[in-house]
Amino acid sequence: MARPARPLRAIWGFAGIVIVGWLLGNGFLSLAYHPEWYGHNRILMALVGIVLGIGGSALLFYCINVFVESLPQRLAQGLIPYAFLLPAFALITLMLLYPTVQTINYSFANNNSTQYVGLRNYQAIFGDPAFWSALVNNALWLLIVPAVTVAIGLVVALFADRLSASGEKYSKSLIFLPMAISFVAASTIWGRMIYDANPKLGLLNAILGTENDWIRMGEGRLNSFLMMIILIWMQTGFAMVLLSSAIKNVPDETLEAARLDGANERQIFFQVIVPQIKGTVLTVFITVVILVLKVFDIIYVLTNGQNNTNVIAVMFFDELFTAGRAGRASAIVVVLLLLVTPILIYQVRAYRKEAAR
Repeated sequence: MARPARPLRAIWGFAGIVIVGWLLGNGFLSLAYHPEWYGHNRILMALVGIVLGIGGSALLFYCINVFVESLPQRLAQGLIPYAFLLPAFALITLMLLYPTVQTINYSFANNNSTQYVGLRNYQAIFGDPAFWSALVNNALWLLIVPAVTVAIGLVVALFADRLSASGEKYSKSLIFLPMAISFVAASTIWGRMIYDANPKLGLLNAILGTENDWIRMGEGRLNSFLMMIILIWMQTGFAMVLLSSAIKNVPDETLEAARLDGANERQIFFQVIVPQIKGTVLTVFITVVILVLKVFDIIYVLTNGQNNTNVIAVMFFDELFTAGRAGRASAIVVVLLLLVTPILIYQVRAYRKEAAR
């Protein structure tokens, strides 16, 4: 016999959802806009945020469960999966979709986002040679960094897996260590190696016996290539971990069969191992591609986009916070969004193809 609906309990559950949602929203807003309510005590604010996040989420899902279970049984069974997904979808809408729509909207507005100016912002950025120079720099980063990162990560993973257990552990730990360093810190470290306030100093000059200020050498975009090394150094550990795991999952029977057929190690690597880890290689490559499209910290710390090193993300920052042109900054972000979207679509399709196999 189907369970009947319980209207009063459903009303109580729905009221709980509304009240808890209101409390959560206003609680987090108070942390952002009224820190004086907490005496500007960051520890207290952090504790309040944890309580709101964990306790509020638990209470919200409890109220959702009460509301759904109070509906007629057949309706509740069909609705409950979507009900528990609703908060996640609402958060995605609030944190991702709404800002995206607003950014697109502001890209057609003036500097203060108070009046629409049509396509004037897009005409301004596409007519600016600095924008095209930034696009060329982004293209160079895209062509070099992901491919080199995946290649080095794959080689390191392959050779590290052939070490002893302790050797593999320590070597991988050292290679992965840069992942624990922030982009700003890594840029500062490498900046002292590439150049110094005094051109006579710096590790690169000491090795080569020169007195060059490498970071300002924009001819042939040499300084950009030197900064690419920093990102490659930081992301090689990430690529190595994922690719090493994929290589370990290649069946030993497949490798032994290839050896019995007379294949050498080079043929086994390219014709047996690489095809079986193709999905992981693609995942690492696309992840680094998306990271490169958003690259900001390294360029901002070392050159601030000067000396022919500017990229889209730094140009956006300068337009918004230095020049105060919110409309142009929004238009630049929209262009970046359009560049990222085909890559995301390709990634989703690739995942679906892998899952269908």
